[in-house]
Amino acid sequence: MAITVSLAVLLVLALFLLVRLRYVGLGSALTAAAFGFFLASTGAAGPINAFADALLGAISSF
Repeated sequence: MAITVSLAVLLVLALFLLVRLRYVGLGSALTAAAFGFFLASTGAAGPINAFADALLGAISSF
């Protein structure tokens, strides 16, 4: 749970910086955020979380 919250905060910060630096428009950012909320309620949420946990585990083992 702590990893998920940290990852969510990092993704929000990245999205904020992309909007701030005008690499992504506000409409695209809102679409990406809405897609994330809808994706979290599907069956794809489990494999995505497993992949993120595996990736973070691999990074922390270095």
